[in-house]
Amino acid sequence: MRKYVFMLLVFCTSLSLAEEPVNYRHLPRWRGFNLLEKFSREWSNKPFSEEDFKLIASLGFNFVRLPMDYRVWIKDNDVYKINDEVLKEIDQAVEWGQKYGIHVCMNFHRAPGYSVNENPKEKTDLWTDTETQKACAFHWAYFAERYKNIPGKDLSFNLFNEPKGMDAGVYYKVVKIMAEAIRKKDPNRLIIADGLEWGTKPVEELLPLKIVQATRGYFPSNVSHYKASWVQGADRYPVPIWPMPKINSFLYGPAKKDLMSPLVLEGGFKERTKLRVRVDIVSSLSRLVVKVDGKTALDQVFKCGPGKGDWKKEVYNKEWQIYQNIYEKDYFCDIPEGTRSIELFNAEGDWLTFSEIEINGAVLRPQNQWGVRQGNVVFDIKDSAVPFKTGEMVDREYMWRENIVPWKKLEEKGCGVLVGEWGAFNRTPHEVTLKWMKDCLDNWKQAGWGWALWNFRGEFGILDSNRKDVIYENFNGHKLDRKMLELLKGG
Repeated sequence: MRKYVFMLLVFCTSLSLAEEPVNYRHLPRWRGFNLLEKFSREWSNKPFSEEDFKLIASLGFNFVRLPMDYRVWIKDNDVYKINDEVLKEIDQAVEWGQKYGIHVCMNFHRAPGYSVNENPKEKTDLWTDTETQKACAFHWAYFAERYKNIPGKDLSFNLFNEPKGMDAGVYYKVVKIMAEAIRKKDPNRLIIADGLEWGTKPVEELLPLKIVQATRGYFPSNVSHYKASWVQGADRYPVPIWPMPKINSFLYGPAKKDLMSPLVLEGGFKERTKLRVRVDIVSSLSRLVVKVDGKTALDQVFKCGPGKGDWKKEVYNKEWQIYQNIYEKDYFCDIPEGTRSIELFNAEGDWLTFSEIEINGAVLRPQNQWGVRQGNVVFDIKDSAVPFKTGEMVDREYMWRENIVPWKKLEEKGCGVLVGEWGAFNRTPHEVTLKWMKDCLDNWKQAGWGWALWNFRGEFGILDSNRKDVIYENFNGHKLDRKMLELLKGG
């Protein structure tokens, strides 16, 4: 009898915990996906799919984020005219969330006066224009009134997507306006604000507003957005590896005296070989020098200008009134037998970047980080997975220090945290993607944070991602990335 009483007590306790209101200080560990049916008026404006909710729940996940464009539910481009027929399609998403036990988070990916995607650019500025702020508050108040009877465990509001380039005080002012508009209609609704600088920087100034903050999981970008067409320069990112040496692609010359420093490769080069350097971009004038055990092996001057030259593409920087041409060209030098040290530096002019250094078939690919001095790299040909090593590697521990610790400090001050978006574009090698994703998931599991992959179906997702290096499994009419799915289920 005691056994059954105990089981009943456990069941009732679990039920009461499940019904407990969501608290902005500490969130459930939601895990799920972004659904993109109303992500952009130019891209799509379709009803959400019940099948998505059913599949997400059946696979063991409990969260969806709906990044939406406000223009899909207004009439005649009038910000104050609401198309109720479109909102009925959003109602369906909420209903399906409740039906399948999935929390729905609504996000204004494009709000009146602001979108991180500036194509097209909004005609007014949410952060400075009071009339635009009123219009945006009108929309959030409309949503708050419409969904005020939906329990907090089922629905939350994520105000804006990835605000950038503004002062925290300005952000606080606008977030406060939106939060007050929502709470006048629905005092207990859970409100989420993305961090600043594309969602990467926690904002202590928002703490008095008693809202959740959302971070991102796109670091480093040359892993998450390799060859992404919408990211400037991503077509020139080096092929990602994971983990990766912490090394910078910039070689600064005397014009950047405080940053000028050599890149030193150390190791036992027992056999004669060649070194290949791929020069990517040159700013105005540079001179690449390679020294082998102190002796000059390569001395190459680069002088940018208009017209045809050694470069691949002429690029004129109007701001600085100089040419910063794209070379994407390889330069070689011999490495004699018994070499102990190779030194690369920029002996003249401004700066240049390199995208690859190759020795004995092993390729070193740096990160693009402005303002970081070079250091020493140890080359170990015996380690085929990571032949180049630096004192500090970009790995799980590095991501914890750089991307988790600042947010944990915010959390300690009474603010719930979740990862609103993350993932790797389908051009990143699948093996690298999975290694990187595991480290991300392990960190968030340790931190106790939930997350939402961008996306469920599509280039970042587990279904129909169109990767060239995956053996897909047929699944309910979709192509399933089983390895990624199993990784996510464990995270």
